[in-house]
Amino acid sequence: MAKHTDLQNLLQPFLVDSHAHLELEPLASDAEAVVQRASAAGVAYVVTVGIDLADAKQALALADRFDLVFACVGLHPHNAKDVKENVLSKMEALAHHPKVVGYGEIGLDFFRNLSPHDVQIEAFALQLSLALKLAKPVVIHLRDAYRQGLDMLEQAGPFPAGGIIHCFSGSEADARRALDLGFHISIPGTVTYKKNGALRDVVASLPGERLLLETDCPFLAPEPLRGKDNEPANIVHTARKVAEVRGVSFEEICRTTSENAIRVFGLPPMTADYH
Repeated sequence: MAKHTDLQNLLQPFLVDSHAHLELEPLASDAEAVVQRASAAGVAYVVTVGIDLADAKQALALADRFDLVFACVGLHPHNAKDVKENVLSKMEALAHHPKVVGYGEIGLDFFRNLSPHDVQIEAFALQLSLALKLAKPVVIHLRDAYRQGLDMLEQAGPFPAGGIIHCFSGSEADARRALDLGFHISIPGTVTYKKNGALRDVVASLPGERLLLETDCPFLAPEPLRGKDNEPANIVHTARKVAEVRGVSFEEICRTTSENAIRVFGLPPMTADYH
């Protein structure tokens, strides 16, 4: 197993990439170098997210391979048509792996519609029940479906283990509804895009204790890397923009978002004697 960074000097800021897909190409075939670059950039932990059974197994293999990598497993709404009883039982078994820190990403995607709406809704409800049974934080994907998705979360809750709205793209009102449910809001590299003032307004309004950062790599590379393959090391650009929007230092954003991620996912605390 590759050794976790010893974080040579814990006085230096470190970050947590709360949502990545290291198991997807082109990252998977270059995983050693990707993880090394993340560590060199000050990324202490990466949460890689499996989106179907095969993908989840690959995510767990990476979590076993690298100390700084943890995993979430679940069936993405694009794969909602595959949510059958036998598949869910297999996903539940994977979710008991000691490095699985959340269930998801699950939810609704009414933008790409790769599964019919009614199938997505049924699959989402079944997986919300499973997340509650597992007592793990639930990781939510919502795209062009915030009203329906938040309605379902309100009906299914409360969620004692908490949850994350990943890759947030909703309104300030949507954010308030999620916060009222006890959820965290995770901000991707799209916050750096010049025309995304609406997301920056949301970021400015969020309570610091509910804010997370993510890459969603290999997708959504931040400026100045937009259009290229994304990876965890690039989260520093997102952190700098969020710090600017909130009028605080880069170091403060690193500290706050990392503490939040460690708390919600139950990651190992970073201490001076951590190795």
